[in-house]
Amino acid sequence: MRYFLVIAIILLQFSCKSETNKTLEKPEQISQADTSAIVQIDDALGPLFKEVQLSQVFEDGKTFVDCVAKYPYDSIVVKYERQKELPDFDLESFIYANFEVPTLISSDFKSDPSRTAKEHVNALWPVLTRAADSVQSGSTLLPLPHSYVVPGGRFREVYYWDSYFTMLGLMESGEFELVENILDNFKHLIETVGHIPNGNRSYYITRSQPPFFAQMVALFAQEKGDKVYEDYKNALQMEYEFWMNGAAQEDTAVNHTVKLPIGVLNRYYDQGDSPRQESYREDYLQVQETNGGEKMYRDLRSGAESGWDYSTRWFSDGESIKTIETTDILPVDLNALLYGLEEILLSAFSSDKAFSQQLKSSMEIRKEFLNKYSWNDEDGVYEDYNFVDSKRTGVKSLAMVYPLFFKMVNQNEADKVADYLEKNFLKPGGLPATLNHSGQQWDAPNGWAPLQWMAVKGLENYGHSKLATTIAERWVALNEKVYNNTGKFVEKYNVEDMGLEAGGGEYPVQDGFGWSNGVYLAMKAYLEDK
Repeated sequence: MRYFLVIAIILLQFSCKSETNKTLEKPEQISQADTSAIVQIDDALGPLFKEVQLSQVFEDGKTFVDCVAKYPYDSIVVKYERQKELPDFDLESFIYANFEVPTLISSDFKSDPSRTAKEHVNALWPVLTRAADSVQSGSTLLPLPHSYVVPGGRFREVYYWDSYFTMLGLMESGEFELVENILDNFKHLIETVGHIPNGNRSYYITRSQPPFFAQMVALFAQEKGDKVYEDYKNALQMEYEFWMNGAAQEDTAVNHTVKLPIGVLNRYYDQGDSPRQESYREDYLQVQETNGGEKMYRDLRSGAESGWDYSTRWFSDGESIKTIETTDILPVDLNALLYGLEEILLSAFSSDKAFSQQLKSSMEIRKEFLNKYSWNDEDGVYEDYNFVDSKRTGVKSLAMVYPLFFKMVNQNEADKVADYLEKNFLKPGGLPATLNHSGQQWDAPNGWAPLQWMAVKGLENYGHSKLATTIAERWVALNEKVYNNTGKFVEKYNVEDMGLEAGGGEYPVQDGFGWSNGVYLAMKAYLEDK
């Protein structure tokens, strides 16, 4: 199935009774949509969509799918068909005449050089905050009932796993109402869509992202108490059902679930098998070059669901995206995250004996997976496992710190991981995502805020406080160096050469930037408590 069509139909406009630009202020104001109005933009525009994206009317393909149509899609298509053969037809002019083009978020924000980096981040929260959305025809935005924080730059909508790391900073800033709003938005998405999409756009609906919702709930509960778990327990259970959908079927691999002899594990798996709408040209040309077909489209999409888009973690040769095979891989980090979700569900549903036993059994399977399939005893690290080839991928990545974050392993293994990180990953600015210099953005020399945080907290859990502190100090120093030089916080950083910008990927380095801001404030607080 190409898209979750029914889900898309339900979600894109929430109220046929609402006027077009009515703001959604409360969840209870949202009702079932005018289902006849909902289509995917690539389907609706057909050849026009393909021509716009392949001819790069916009350098970044995401710009077009974020445009708002000034007129109904079908009338735009009629005009296009009528005008495209005219000798003076100009595609770019046609698009600007029929669509409202979005702007970047926060890129024009003028930083005050007299502010410290911490003061700058606190001043940025209002800039990165969107009010509750309006229902707007001709838009790919999935309207949310409460305010939320966007990453910045080209990322004009909420992003799933980004939000946990952004929340770390919002908590430090005392923005508790905003944190609760974000949680309620995600709860709303789970209840209406069945999962939290990659972001609140119709073109993201076929996939999710690393499942951090449970950790967001736990973070908020630290401030507001255990009642928070009760408020979100049903949404957490629905999230779990989404990731485990297919586990009862006999096939080896169904949706996100994969059966090994020890039991059911999880992989990243996008339901789509066509080019990503926001990266249509990149995907289309890649698949045309390699004749990769629907399998490659799904692997590219699933790499996007992982959040690590892209990394040699997903490449069979460890070097080239031409060999991407995301759906063949059982990732260390995903299975650790689901262990964390199961742990919270176990506490929230302790009175449900059957469900509790199911959760306990799955948690033991995930730990056995780490020990039996993922552990590289020679190097002392956890690696992703290719279940099709029945072997570890061999790629060393910071996914190895996730089992430490969730306290899934014994001290001996944690000590070996810490030793490997210190000898091989520790750089002047922190830790790179992998040790491979592939040109992909989730490889060396790039360091990412969420991975620094997971490493620091994971190492602290096993008593490696000195190494954790060193990583935190180097990351904070790098953030402050870049801020002092540019007045900005950015999406990713070069941790190997602090004088160079990070690079790689399908778009330029973005500034803003939600999760970098959040982790910076959390790291500062962590270091102040030492």
